[in-house]
Amino acid sequence: MLYRLLKFFIGVGIRLYYNEVKVKNKQRLAQGEGPVIIVANHPNTLMDAWVIGMICKQPIHYMAKATLFDSKLKLRLLRSLNLIPINRQGEGITKGVDNMDSLTECYEVLAAGKTLVIFPEGTSYKERVLRKLKTGTARIALETEQRNGGELGVKIVAVGLNYSQQEKFRSNILIDVDEPHDVRQYLEEYKKDKHEASMRLTREIRKRLERVLVTAESQDEELLIEKIYKVLNTRYQEKKIRGVSKEVADMKEITRRLDEIKILQPWRLEEIKNKLKSIDWKLEKMHIRTDFLDRKFRSVPFLKQVLISMLFVLIAMPVALFGVLHNIFQYLFADWLVPKISKDIEYYAPLAILVGTILYPVTYTLWGLLAYLLFDLRSFGMVIYILLLPTTGLFAYWFIRYLKNISYSWQYMLLLVDRKSTLHALREEKKHLHALLYDDSI
Repeated sequence: MLYRLLKFFIGVGIRLYYNEVKVKNKQRLAQGEGPVIIVANHPNTLMDAWVIGMICKQPIHYMAKATLFDSKLKLRLLRSLNLIPINRQGEGITKGVDNMDSLTECYEVLAAGKTLVIFPEGTSYKERVLRKLKTGTARIALETEQRNGGELGVKIVAVGLNYSQQEKFRSNILIDVDEPHDVRQYLEEYKKDKHEASMRLTREIRKRLERVLVTAESQDEELLIEKIYKVLNTRYQEKKIRGVSKEVADMKEITRRLDEIKILQPWRLEEIKNKLKSIDWKLEKMHIRTDFLDRKFRSVPFLKQVLISMLFVLIAMPVALFGVLHNIFQYLFADWLVPKISKDIEYYAPLAILVGTILYPVTYTLWGLLAYLLFDLRSFGMVIYILLLPTTGLFAYWFIRYLKNISYSWQYMLLLVDRKSTLHALREEKKHLHALLYDDSI
């Protein structure tokens, strides 16, 4: 009961915190015949487990580090949420947690045909680098099969969690699900050489995770991929397909091209970096967004759009102010509190959701009581008022971003008047960057 209740509330929190949560090949997560081990990358601490729990219809069990279970209360609470503690190497031994008991529980969960989630990287860091995988997942899968005579059909499903900006409010997530992989093909080898069979299966898990992720070899390369994507892919380009799926596909293509360049034309990589630095520096000096390099300018339609935008601002301002008034305290307080609780950026999003699920309902209740006392709002009027609080809050957030966009538009228009030749030169630099990445004839 507690598991289902928390799944509902956390699911609502995730949908509100992130703008788009898209799942590719979700049907592969449906539990059919036999047990399933879901393996995933681990860039966003608790959020990763919550997201997987949200998209799976069946109840799932998680392996989690034992340090989370450092008191009897936490142990009891987390165990009721299907978490299985494991003492990790280098973190000491948590009282009340025995690894042999935990592993036995994993074997029993899988033997019962249930779903187990494991993050084989072990630790969580905000990066697109897929770190070295522990062999524990492979050992659990193969040991379970061996104990059940190879008749269970344990399958491993790789899930790629691709966050656009994981800690940022109203960013996006793409969850990509690989095909289930039957582990029984490694069973005979496991009976002869447990270590080698586990290593081979672990290498296969890594290969499958790399299929569903945007991966980089280092943090420097990760930053390079993100910068290239930001410059070359903007919202003013003529593309029919948009959203987080397109974003991840484009970043995978950039990664693939960089890998080819590193092998075939390594000298070109430095040229790409220098060109990117030049474009970034000029954009910063001119105070415009990358988007405007792809924006086609026609004076009459542009001025018309600006005037309509200003009229819309005047009309929408009261609604936005209503949203700000009723949500600014919660927003700022959560923004102040979360970094106080943890300095690790990987915890910002899950902590913000946890704080928000308590803070927002409490403040909305207080606003409702105040409205009842001051304006004698009852029944239907009260329902409408309460529903307006979160909806206008989200509108206010969007409205502030809209105002920023208008300011960028004005800056862009002024640049077209005063520094048209500079803008043209910058557009040519962008074309050259695109050619450096994609044109093999250079």
